[in-house]
Amino acid sequence: MKKIAVIYGTRPEAIKMAPLIKALQSDPRFEAHVILTGQHREMLDQVNSIFGIIADSDLDISEAGQTLTSITTKVLEGLAGQLSEVNPDGVIVQGDTTSALAGALAAFYQQIPVFHLEAGLRSGNIYNPFPEEVNRKLISQLANLHFAPTEANKLALLRDGVADETIVVTGNTVIDALLHTAELPGDLDDPQLLGATRDEARQIILVTTHRRENWGEPLAHIAAAVAKISTGFPEARIVLPMHKNPAVRAILHEYLDGLDNVYLIEPLDYAQFAKMLNRAYLVLTDSGGVQEEAPSLGKPVLVLRETTERGEGVEAGNVTLVGTDTARIVAETTRLMRHPEHYAAMTAASNPYGDGTASVQCIGALWAYFERLTAKKKFDDS
Repeated sequence: MKKIAVIYGTRPEAIKMAPLIKALQSDPRFEAHVILTGQHREMLDQVNSIFGIIADSDLDISEAGQTLTSITTKVLEGLAGQLSEVNPDGVIVQGDTTSALAGALAAFYQQIPVFHLEAGLRSGNIYNPFPEEVNRKLISQLANLHFAPTEANKLALLRDGVADETIVVTGNTVIDALLHTAELPGDLDDPQLLGATRDEARQIILVTTHRRENWGEPLAHIAAAVAKISTGFPEARIVLPMHKNPAVRAILHEYLDGLDNVYLIEPLDYAQFAKMLNRAYLVLTDSGGVQEEAPSLGKPVLVLRETTERGEGVEAGNVTLVGTDTARIVAETTRLMRHPEHYAAMTAASNPYGDGTASVQCIGALWAYFERLTAKKKFDDS
């Protein structure tokens, strides 16, 4: 049995880690040891609860006003003792968060193999998204095995000099998580959503925005666009779960308070968000995961960013990159709302991010990695 430490601390990481953790726990060849860093406290706990995941340890680093530097140093210091005590055969980190980078670095310092879930995403701009683009590039230099969601991600890793034999194309575990959650019993029952969803004939525009590179003026442009869409389509309902960050909330309230068809609500738990995503007519987002989730449910996506590391959706036609210019956001939204043929073209495109079996494929690749190590050791000892 191989002991695998799984390290994560944000809601997006939790969503994508959860199917893999469940797969590890159900496989007698592995023992999963879950270590939370905890910089997203409430939202992280919600996801773990939905999937029935109980952490083995929790650094609980969350505090008001934390910086990238403080997150990195606290995670590194906390994991130093945790990894020494647990002594795992390998460490899994996910994506491009600061906790993922710190987790990979902590494992490297103790010469523990690093396995990178959702490897190979690239925007080509080290400051957009910030700091994610550099985080994932650095993790690629530390990882022993790379779980790439798509062939394009594999090609990006090869261009960065990663050895072909260390890359496995698996699909994205976010699809596994979404399909699992969609099968859970129940419907939209969050009290915040009752007014927006009561009339099923009304179209719902779901908006999420929180990226660090959009803080300040870009977010103001996004909020101004949402306000214009609100007045241009008074019959629609705009649902915007607000990120907990005060810098995000202040701007959203400034531009959107008092608009009758805009629902500024608290973050939804993952199950309710998945159901809201399924209910939405279209999605405006600067989230990475939502770019992958929405196409799985046949929803067109307008990406509120200047770059995206998920170009597969753009190429497939599910996703349009609109940036943060107010006029462009309004124009593209209007096009989808008023031109059924354009809407149909975006919803008809196939999802490039997998079929819900990514976790199983990751488990197979993980065991093959350890088998190769065993075979090599036997050869070296002979």
